[in-house]
Amino acid sequence: MSQPFPLLGPIVALISWSLMMWLWMYFTRIPAILQTGMTLDPNVPRGEQMDQLPPSVRWKADNYNHLMEQPTLFYPLVIALVLMEQQGGLVLALAWSYVVLRIVHSLVQALNNKIELRFAVYLLSNIPLFALTAIAVVSLM
Repeated sequence: MSQPFPLLGPIVALISWSLMMWLWMYFTRIPAILQTGMTLDPNVPRGEQMDQLPPSVRWKADNYNHLMEQPTLFYPLVIALVLMEQQGGLVLALAWSYVVLRIVHSLVQALNNKIELRFAVYLLSNIPLFALTAIAVVSLM
């Protein structure tokens, strides 16, 4: 049985990946908080306490936050393309390439955070996002 909305696959995949990053963030953050004996204080400015954690722990949280930023453009854009019946091979390939590049970005940031590489992957991930947007704009004309 063929899937009537193949373009929803990349959305579900990126949401699933975001939830995996959430789990990874807490599976590293909670042990680090316990190991450092950190006392969580609601009066300390946001982020100041987390700065006491090792960078490799903070990288996961930073990436989770990144997954809550730019992909918020991707989700409604893809839903709009589905509604405009723009689910052809090129659109599907662009959507999946965006998802794959975001996952690669996550892995780079969470594992070694090499900024030059992370930025290059981030920049590349914008290409399919811009292309999908252009396709949506042209479809509306």
